[in-house]
Amino acid sequence: MVEAAEAVTETHGTKPLRVGLDIGSTTVKAVVLDQSDALADALFSDYRRHHANVRATVAGLLADIHQELEKLGRGDEPIRLAITGSGGLALADSLDVPFVQEVIAETEAIDKEYPTPEQRMNGSCAGGTGAFIDQMATLLDTDAAGLNEMATQYETLYPIASRCGVFAKTDLQPLINDGAAKPDLAASIFTAVATQTIAGLASGRPIHGTVIFLGGPLFFMSELRAAFKRALDGKVDEFIVPTDAHLYVAYGAALQADQDGDDLD
Repeated sequence: MVEAAEAVTETHGTKPLRVGLDIGSTTVKAVVLDQSDALADALFSDYRRHHANVRATVAGLLADIHQELEKLGRGDEPIRLAITGSGGLALADSLDVPFVQEVIAETEAIDKEYPTPEQRMNGSCAGGTGAFIDQMATLLDTDAAGLNEMATQYETLYPIASRCGVFAKTDLQPLINDGAAKPDLAASIFTAVATQTIAGLASGRPIHGTVIFLGGPLFFMSELRAAFKRALDGKVDEFIVPTDAHLYVAYGAALQADQDGDDLD
């Protein structure tokens, strides 16, 4: 990983490029910014699964970033790197680069792109994370995309806990044993995620106005978004899915790198 970044050194006093890495429970996201703070102007962005091999995935990602910068004729420019995400602290420490708390990175991104909404983040439980959804999909003999496809055909919703995989499996397994339809179970899982997340985000306060869906699960899974819309029906004026919603935390880390990072050399 470090070797991939060492090729980037400071030259001619150029303002450093900014790289944000978001390391989640199942994926790694990257955004590279130059002087523009707009996500739409990013020099590079990527979202890939790490399959529990975070270091190798990040090494490959850094190598791809360097290759892309070389193509753009910018491979010798200095870089500032910041890492965020639930799986990023240990890696940031080992690389001796700044770690940005995920809620701070996301707030930074929201402030740039949507300055009026209030930012709230589900940080108290694993329900709704990629790992939780993967675990639930495995119980139904499918993957995350398959779970989403199943849920499009649901007819009945069952009560399922989403506080963690253990509770959810306790609720789900008897339904599976009783022969409940998989589309119903898939939609019930998404409904449980939405209900639990909204309760945590609300914290006794109403959710209203504009709701922006961020993060990989909400970006890629139409039926998870649909579950949130059902739960918030009549309370929210509009729902927005940004073009690069899955990259927002990495984007926020890149913005923070400008403030907290040291040039890689």
